[in-house]
Amino acid sequence: MDASTSKKFVREQWKTLIVLMVGYICYYFLRKNFSAAIPAMEAELGLSKVQLGIFLTLNGIVYGVSRMINGMLADRYSKRVLMSLGLVLSCIINLAICFSPRLNGFFNLLDSEGKATLGLVYLIGSLWVVNGYVHGMAYPPIAAMMAHWFRPSELATKQSIWNASHSIGAGIVIALCGWMLSRWGYEAWNLCFIVPAIIAFMGAVLMFTTLKDSPEEAGFPPIEESGTSAESAPVQLKGEQYRKFISRMVFRNPVIWGISLGDFCVYVIRFTILEWGTTFLTQYKGFDIALSASIVAASELIGGVLGTIVAGWVTDRFLHSKTLQTSALFLLGATLCFAAFWRVPADAPWILSAVLIVASAFFIYGPQALLGVSCSVYATKRASGSANGFCGIFCYGATVISGIGFGYLADKPEFGWNAVFIVAILFGILGTVILGSFWKAPADGYAKAEKELKEIEQ
Repeated sequence: MDASTSKKFVREQWKTLIVLMVGYICYYFLRKNFSAAIPAMEAELGLSKVQLGIFLTLNGIVYGVSRMINGMLADRYSKRVLMSLGLVLSCIINLAICFSPRLNGFFNLLDSEGKATLGLVYLIGSLWVVNGYVHGMAYPPIAAMMAHWFRPSELATKQSIWNASHSIGAGIVIALCGWMLSRWGYEAWNLCFIVPAIIAFMGAVLMFTTLKDSPEEAGFPPIEESGTSAESAPVQLKGEQYRKFISRMVFRNPVIWGISLGDFCVYVIRFTILEWGTTFLTQYKGFDIALSASIVAASELIGGVLGTIVAGWVTDRFLHSKTLQTSALFLLGATLCFAAFWRVPADAPWILSAVLIVASAFFIYGPQALLGVSCSVYATKRASGSANGFCGIFCYGATVISGIGFGYLADKPEFGWNAVFIVAILFGILGTVILGSFWKAPADGYAKAEKELKEIEQ
């Protein structure tokens, strides 16, 4: 690649990275708006924490299964179409939730006091479960596209930059919803769905019209793999060969299993803060809704963004791109900070709790970003979508704990939020041990892939 072509390629890389960030920020507008609206939906519709926890759990489980399905599709079909379609469908679902109470004239959705009947509970819950599926059409295609556009030696840094979109999207939408609820009251909960949907639709159009699935589609040669040349890297796998490769590099790969189990523990802590943060800050610490939403937003926009970028830079700069080492260290830091937050007295200055929540997010978003990179580099770009989809089942299986499990504990006076924090901390310790056990693993799986390919071709 000559100097002129190289400059064009770098510009195309950055354009791809930025558009993928904008697109995923829009996905988060239609995903974490529900969490921000929980206190208002509790008050206005009379929904219980257990019911809300069930919504979050089922959404997460379906999302995890969807990531597995769409991960396999992303390795074989258009990534751009898949992720753009998912975002449009999510816009439609969020609008349906917004206007669902207005169907009361046709169905028995509200009682005489204006609270939700089981009919409305089932309707909103079902829509949110379907939303979980369409959101699974986002991350696997993005991870696969990143693995095609960036070399393994730079993927931790670049994907960590992209991963900031999680925190930016969640932080903005939580702050936006917090402001709207503070400005117009809890009865304006439906704005938490309609406003993000309008913004996200524009993001879907941007992704569909500007992205290219791979450098080859944009007229560039494929990137080099670890230890191979650009000319020797592409190997077309079809039929039985493809299935064998996926089986060996994903389903029978002990490193992928370790990553997935570790990510389960990471997501327990992450979702405890992100899904329940606004609620436990108001109910356990006694903060008002505006301050609570602002703290959670700051944990995403400050802690999350800095954590992902620092984790990626540290990995490539000091740890020779060994993502599992950084993940273990950062998960330990997140666990310690969250434990410290739990022990801060409710009457202590609010800034202390805020700093510890932000610090917890800083550390938890390190492994949250890097374990997705780990799937891509250990399964290689040929199977990155499938590996990230497989890992996604474990990540969002964590909502069984953080959703209905924590909703049940928080609702019971004999347990309460103290039990929630203890369980989350225990999972943090377990995840640190699991990830630490792979401390001496190689930086990527390309050597293993070449060996497997030779055996498959024989």
